[in-house]
Amino acid sequence: MSRVVFEKSVSGRKGYTLPKLTEAEKSCRLRIPKKYFAKEPPNLPELSELDVVRHFTNLSQKNFSVDRNYYPLGSCTMKYNPKICEKIAAMDGFASLHPLLPQLRGGGMLTQGALQVIYEMEQLLCEIVGMDAFCLQPMAGAHGELTGIMLIAAYHKKMGNRKTKVLIPDSGHGTNPASASIAGYSVVSISTGDDGCMDMDELEKALDSEVAAVMLTSPNTLGLFNSHIRELADKVHSHNALLYCDGANLNALLGRCRPGDLGFDVMHVNLHKTFASPHGGGGPGSGPVGVKKELIPYLPTSVVVKRDDGTYALEYAKDETIGFIAPFYGNYGVILRAYVYILMLGREGMRRVSENAVLNANYIQARLKDAYSFPYDRRCMHECVLSAERQAEKGVHALDIAKALIDMGFHPPTIYFPLIVKEAMMIEPTETESKEQLDAFIDAMHEIARQADENPDDFKRMPRSTPVGRLDELKATKDMIFSL
Repeated sequence: MSRVVFEKSVSGRKGYTLPKLTEAEKSCRLRIPKKYFAKEPPNLPELSELDVVRHFTNLSQKNFSVDRNYYPLGSCTMKYNPKICEKIAAMDGFASLHPLLPQLRGGGMLTQGALQVIYEMEQLLCEIVGMDAFCLQPMAGAHGELTGIMLIAAYHKKMGNRKTKVLIPDSGHGTNPASASIAGYSVVSISTGDDGCMDMDELEKALDSEVAAVMLTSPNTLGLFNSHIRELADKVHSHNALLYCDGANLNALLGRCRPGDLGFDVMHVNLHKTFASPHGGGGPGSGPVGVKKELIPYLPTSVVVKRDDGTYALEYAKDETIGFIAPFYGNYGVILRAYVYILMLGREGMRRVSENAVLNANYIQARLKDAYSFPYDRRCMHECVLSAERQAEKGVHALDIAKALIDMGFHPPTIYFPLIVKEAMMIEPTETESKEQLDAFIDAMHEIARQADENPDDFKRMPRSTPVGRLDELKATKDMIFSL
């Protein structure tokens, strides 16, 4: 509500005196043309605080969130977000800052803490993943991917290299080929070998002088680590190409392995996955990009620098930068939450994160082998991929199992991805789930497998627990297409 409307709405009320305008308010008021002033107060509903609180509390309880239950989405790392991260991000000194406040003069002291967080977060990420510099601007993982490929393109252009192609495994995230295409490259898909990793022979045949980069998720979307990664990196570099790491699965390596030490030249990190910031519902996200020293000149502007006097400032003088890729400094609240998480855990804490995440995933895999198929039956990392092929023979598909899990009170895992696994179900327990919670999920999966053997037709009526029951997916898809 504008102050003008507010004044009109309270003027004449008994015992009410308007507060005096500050000089800033007077200045703002004078700049607003009178034609934009409201003539009547807004017709707002009259509600009590209790009505409002109940309304939004009831809405919040309709959401399925990690605060309420297990959320085993594979490749998305839906893990618990420590409340201390939320408390720090909500501190007035951070939450009330405006990005246009001066850096050094006048209100500069208000922004020094925020700039210090950005500066130190870049240093922390460099140490954690083995890169030489970071940019925190990208607003999500896919945005970070695009930024990384743009950096690769800028590097090759500067070097005078004629590069037209990017190689990506057929198990890769769908955003990988999308990012490469938007950056102007054609995409060549490389098959997955019997070990669940990129086929090295096919890769070698595809590598030529026109390959700009190879994009890999490490560990990959099957939840498997490529033990030939150093050999692969050497082959890529021998063709004057760069190796890009999709950092979506960094949860498996945290504190134990640095992608930069394995031969990766560029990578993005999902702060909203690995470092426990809020995730889901489209955001907020943050996808910082790290690079080796050869690509530092091309990083987006601006960058935070630490001056000799200990103050922090934004530096814009970068001749070869790819420019701005986000407004202001990215999703600062997510960066701040991740900064708190990293400082809270420390080196040993992060190491325990990856150890427990890998342990939990292998526990689920071992317990479910008797009931489901595992197309790549080897020790997994932070997530495992099973197949419902056995159940599909009885007419019960991965989608039906997902619906059955809803009736049992569980959010379904990722289904039908990776695309190379028939009836795929990708399960990522994360490190934050207890053995009791994992056992409850495993028991539910065993019960579903038993029901699929004994009464497969019953699945067509699931879920029964939702208000609308089983949706007609075909009709919903048609309606969506025709509405575009």
